[in-house]
Amino acid sequence: MRIERVGSADDDRLADYRDLTDVALRRILEPSGGLYMAESAKVIARALAAGHRPRSFLVQEKWLPEMEVLAAGRPETPVFVVESHVAEHLTGYAVHRGALAAMHRPPLAPVAEVVAGARLVVVLEDIVDHTNVGAIFRAAAGLGADAVLVSPRCADPLYRRSVRVSMGTVFQVPWTRLPEWTEARGILHDAGLHLAALALAEGAASLDAFAADRPERVALLFGAEGDGLSRRALAAADTVVTIPMAGGVDSLNVAAASAVALWALRQPAP
Repeated sequence: MRIERVGSADDDRLADYRDLTDVALRRILEPSGGLYMAESAKVIARALAAGHRPRSFLVQEKWLPEMEVLAAGRPETPVFVVESHVAEHLTGYAVHRGALAAMHRPPLAPVAEVVAGARLVVVLEDIVDHTNVGAIFRAAAGLGADAVLVSPRCADPLYRRSVRVSMGTVFQVPWTRLPEWTEARGILHDAGLHLAALALAEGAASLDAFAADRPERVALLFGAEGDGLSRRALAAADTVVTIPMAGGVDSLNVAAASAVALWALRQPAP
């Protein structure tokens, strides 16, 4: 293992961790398409298990033994060991869950490839809250979704907060970005997916009724916080589905709604 002890946050070797926001990391011009940050040993382990390639690791001395396990077999990848005050200066907070890794961002696969053979797909349109994106990925992984698709303006699943909230499941569930609906609808229909939009709409089917007679292959569409799905998404949908509510509440947070819908559709189609 290539261990390098670094005493200052200003050291050029820590530039990936110090100088670049998550958005800037994504735009770095590299063959892999940029970098992203993986935070905590568990998340880093899942990223490595998914075949993602680390550029470097950052760890505090007390967590070095755990990092030795993660970095085993990667002698070319530096492990930067820093004191707690250096880590705090870099990250902006006192504890960073043991470790960080600057990871090469893998290229995104074509939509048709990601959904080939999928029976349950989650589609996120313009969801900008990274916490919600991460929580939806965790629900997708835990409740049996085969893939997640995100719209061009949806928050980045590999943004640090999304990865952290997802507990690394963004590396477990296949995902990619959709084109605009004018093109996306045809791609999804060609893949044999029935598009079910989760929305409040007059005449919408209740989730329990839809689940009782669900199509064999379904893509569940979830819209932005507050505004919900766009008119283009609703126009592209084959069915509009709503979650029956009580107590004067008309809807759930989008991450909670995704978990409810995925739970309802978790059983194999008849």
